[in-house]
Amino acid sequence: MTSLLLTDIGELVTWDDDRPVRRDAALVVDDGSIAWVGEAAEAPPADDVVDVDGGTVVPGFVDSHSHLVFAGDRAAEFEARMAGRAYTAGGIRATVAATREASDHTLDRQVRRLLAEMRRQGTTTVEIKSGYGLTVDDEARSLAIAARHTDETTYLGAHVVPEGTTTESYVDLVTGPMLDACAPHARWIDVFCEEGAFDAEASRTVLRAGHEAGLGLRVHANQLGHGPGVRLACELGAAAVDHCTYLSDADVEALASSGTVAGLLPGVEFSTRHPYPDARRLLDAGVTVALASDCNPGSSFTSSIPFCIALAVREMGMTPYEALRAATLGGAASLRRDDVGHLRPGARADLVVLDAPSAVHLAYRPGVPLVRRTITPAAG
Repeated sequence: MTSLLLTDIGELVTWDDDRPVRRDAALVVDDGSIAWVGEAAEAPPADDVVDVDGGTVVPGFVDSHSHLVFAGDRAAEFEARMAGRAYTAGGIRATVAATREASDHTLDRQVRRLLAEMRRQGTTTVEIKSGYGLTVDDEARSLAIAARHTDETTYLGAHVVPEGTTTESYVDLVTGPMLDACAPHARWIDVFCEEGAFDAEASRTVLRAGHEAGLGLRVHANQLGHGPGVRLACELGAAAVDHCTYLSDADVEALASSGTVAGLLPGVEFSTRHPYPDARRLLDAGVTVALASDCNPGSSFTSSIPFCIALAVREMGMTPYEALRAATLGGAASLRRDDVGHLRPGARADLVVLDAPSAVHLAYRPGVPLVRRTITPAAG
């Protein structure tokens, strides 16, 4: 495999402990990994050279929360919300019906289309959940499709309780035959711990069963109101608890004293008109924060991490570099990955070239397609 030198980098964001941001820098990629980082004038030779022409190089974005395996859309629901109707979790069932009717080919094509959108906007690592099947066969096939495209697959059979069943009987299914069918295709298990979905007792049962099956833990919580989900995630040692829109002091304290990452999903608040999470409060408390798209057809139909970065800066109290860190290193922490989200030597060579003199432009120029090139080991 040939080596690649990126030179004349105006700004290089490595997240190195000593020099997280470099100016007038260069970087060498060799055999799919970052091999060298330093001053442009000191760059070693390489087989191929890319002149960045004063642009910015950042780690590939790590989107640690998405729901890409689905059919149909819910544009009418979005239109109604913009006219004043409140968002509830019930719309998920419309997507479930469409997804069950769709062929494997249709679902796979949808995933490919959305992943291509993400890559064009700089995302190089993506987590994909199931959750729009809610039967043993449909959840298993959703995860099998997702696993064709990413190693970060999450079993979310406990998304909502399907019509015509009780919570108790559905939890038995989720923790029994459905888990058996889905675990071979999944790295993680997730549960929507929220009023209208699953309470703390049911969520605990689901997460414990997933843990016993060898899956890592993730939680949807505190999106629609205050509840027990955040503290449950911290108690059980979940890698991440996502949404975190409504937090008590006890929730923040639990996050700060645990290794659980708070995943913030501002595309949801943009689409649902709920209040934005207070990222400043979390950061000041020492909580590790991730920023993700939650790409899904109901509450956040965006595949753009740059858009989420701009929202986080404008609406959630983050600085541009804090938001970028959350969308790269924070996302990696959410997925318990140390090979992505940074550009230190030894990291996977996932990087993004921005047509901008600094990473600040991701928030400063919202909606502008600044990603000039996305480089991964497979694509180069």
